[in-house]
Amino acid sequence: MNHETLERLVAKLPDCPGILAREKFFNSAVLVPLVTCGDEFHLLFEKRAQGIRQGSEVCFPGGMHDPGTDANCIETAVRETVEELGIGKEKIEVIGRFDTLVASMGATVDPVLALVDIKDVSELSVNPEEVEDIFLIPVSHFVKHPAEDYKVRLIVEPFYTDKNGNEVTLFPAKDLGLPEIYHKPWGKAIHRILVYKTPKGIIWGITAEIVHDLIAKIL
Repeated sequence: MNHETLERLVAKLPDCPGILAREKFFNSAVLVPLVTCGDEFHLLFEKRAQGIRQGSEVCFPGGMHDPGTDANCIETAVRETVEELGIGKEKIEVIGRFDTLVASMGATVDPVLALVDIKDVSELSVNPEEVEDIFLIPVSHFVKHPAEDYKVRLIVEPFYTDKNGNEVTLFPAKDLGLPEIYHKPWGKAIHRILVYKTPKGIIWGITAEIVHDLIAKIL
């Protein structure tokens, strides 16, 4: 590499660094909807339909970023919310964004904070193929009832045994001449799992992390 190449490299460095190798992740965005009820803001949640991935779990509306349709994560969050909740786009006022969350299971989530102009969830017409239920919880509930903190252990497996009992190698560490520690499962990192208990059920994982970040920002 010479000085001319270095100059080209420097010119291509991002002004605002993002996530390296983002294309290998499942990239998604969610709306964090605030609804005014009386003199207090509530968060709007949905319970996913049973027949889809992570069925019956509580989450915010959102889904996969479609680069062919969405110019950015805000458009993803709004589009998915309109599709899932049957709400007019004009009733969603985007306020801003949270930091990107990089999940341990290989996904990125961009939360988008917005005001949703409804008086009650009865005004919405949800897509039953994606949403089983929708409900509101006061933001104050999460202030008064902090998340419980649990742990799981994450292990990297370079191989696994399939349903027929055959060993399937994913990463041939031994053949590559890497140290013996990588010839078998390694890592065993401890990962935090947040859990909120609410009158509407358990809110945990990525959704709980987003709620936790929101509460931390207002306290």
